Amino acid sequence: MSVAYAVGKYGSAGLLASSVDRGWSGLHAEIRSHRNGVIAWKNPQPDTEVCVDLCGNRSMVTRRGGGIVNQTISERGTIWLTPPGLDGDVVDVSDPVPGILHVFLSPVRFSSAVLGVEINPSLIASLRFECGFQDPLLAEIGYAIAAELQSETSGGRMLAETLAASLAARLVQSHLAGSAPTPQSARSGLDQRRLTRVLDYIEANLEGHLTVEHLASIACLSQFHFARAFKAAIGRSPHRYISDRRLERAKALLAGSDRSLVEIALALSFSCQANFTRAFRAATGQTPGQYRRNLCA
Repeated sequence: MSVAYAVGKYGSAGLLASSVDRGWSGLHAEIRSHRNGVIAWKNPQPDTEVCVDLCGNRSMVTRRGGGIVNQTISERGTIWLTPPGLDGDVVDVSDPVPGILHVFLSPVRFSSAVLGVEINPSLIASLRFECGFQDPLLAEIGYAIAAELQSETSGGRMLAETLAASLAARLVQSHLAGSAPTPQSARSGLDQRRLTRVLDYIEANLEGHLTVEHLASIACLSQFHFARAFKAAIGRSPHRYISDRRLERAKALLAGSDRSLVEIALALSFSCQANFTRAFRAATGQTPGQYRRNLCA
């Protein structure tokens, strides 16, 4: 639904990158450029939308919605928050803006399974309509999502899920109109028994569909707490650990099998061979084809 909503609201022009083919769950993200002029939309918004300016060309942005009128000189890191259910949103842009990240979070991202606390759905509906504010933590999460959109990694799906949980937790912590229980970071790493179960599952499914949701359920933790507990135990985020393990698996497949590069790319959760080649070269300094040829030389 987020994809159709985004196209309906912003159109197809100016779309620079999209998560539509990435398999991300409960999260849709786009990078768009916007021309100067008015964007008017009157249909109710199904999801929470967070927009982050990635470039900062100091355009004057005027927003009208929720009974609020706001004018902001947009700079890199400027954020706009649109809550679900908002009926009517008008944006007037004085000058073209070259790069805005649009993130749409579905209601499932605010569930107890994700955050580890019970949030009354009516409180999520009370997220404030906020215009042109600064929140360094939200901005950094946005930059990480944008980087993954622009350069796919083998653990990108898991990174997106982890960032979505952090984004939802930050919104609950700082941007609800009413009070709500705040998700707390895990204080210690996973115990050895649960950690071993998680690591064994990852190793057995490097060529399968790994999600934060399933790994968190194996560890009996919420997704928000799992990501932090895993990093405390391993010293790397789930995304980074899985990306590293998949790189090693890619090397083994290139050396010990005759599978094509596109087969290896898809097996290791890349959306296409080009993204696999880009990530492999960034990690090793060689393309997968060069790596395989050098082994045979």
